[in-house]
Amino acid sequence: MSTASPTGTQVHLQLGEVSAQIAQVGASLRSLRIGAVDLIAPYPLDAPTPSCSGVVLVPWPNRVRDGRWHDEGTERQLAITEPKFGNASHGLLRFTAYEITEGASSATLRTSVVPQTGYPYLLETSVTYTLRADGIDVEHVVTNQSATAAPVAVGSHPFLTIGDVAEADLVLRVSAGTAIETDERMLPVGTRPIDSAVRDGVRLGDVSLDTGFTELERDADGVARHSLTAPDGRRLTLWQGEGYEVVQVFTTDKYPGRPLAVAMEPMTAPADAFNSGTGLRRLAPGETWTLHWGITLD
Repeated sequence: MSTASPTGTQVHLQLGEVSAQIAQVGASLRSLRIGAVDLIAPYPLDAPTPSCSGVVLVPWPNRVRDGRWHDEGTERQLAITEPKFGNASHGLLRFTAYEITEGASSATLRTSVVPQTGYPYLLETSVTYTLRADGIDVEHVVTNQSATAAPVAVGSHPFLTIGDVAEADLVLRVSAGTAIETDERMLPVGTRPIDSAVRDGVRLGDVSLDTGFTELERDADGVARHSLTAPDGRRLTLWQGEGYEVVQVFTTDKYPGRPLAVAMEPMTAPADAFNSGTGLRRLAPGETWTLHWGITLD
């Protein structure tokens, strides 16, 4: 471990040529490399996390309209953390320093969501990062320690790359049937069939996206796989296990040190799930929810 960063203690993992760096704040996956090739877009150690890079999103990903939602007849008001659009964004743990248990090639980070304004529930959460020969596996565990059922959704926000190739030249493929349409505040207003170019393969430099995709197409093992492919054929895959029903793809020219960056975010629910109920899970008292996703390069 090392310190001296706005993102807290840094956990360094190694398995052969595969290495990763996990930031204590937000339990963020801030680096993943195979050999000398970055699979996560890096950013300076002395900088706060940009654009929620790699952060765990609990107890909701994406946005809640006006920070306001109805909890079985009771109106709740969350803090507005996205003033530009007037929403509550990306959950309650983005700036939390997790407790760390570290091994050579895996690490578990734990913390609690405590009862607070707009969310009166107690959750125990953990995320475990485990290196593998071709990438990393990620396990999220959420347990409701409240006396009543707690609404929960989970997401992560990794910015992906194949570091020796310009992002603009990577080809994006999303295994989904439906795209979520949004209003000017980036909140859902409907759905439409996914563009065939995004499903079949589109050059990142030719698109601008901040879009959630649903009706994920899963392989025989129940896993949905989305990819970025380099011109030489190398393929980075983001895979989502059961329970992850949405992938959000976000491109930006504002990531530090990069003319283009792309986040591919596994989520259990879309934006504003606390109001729509879509994908929202109500955990009974004492109930535990376990989820898996990961990244590979072949």
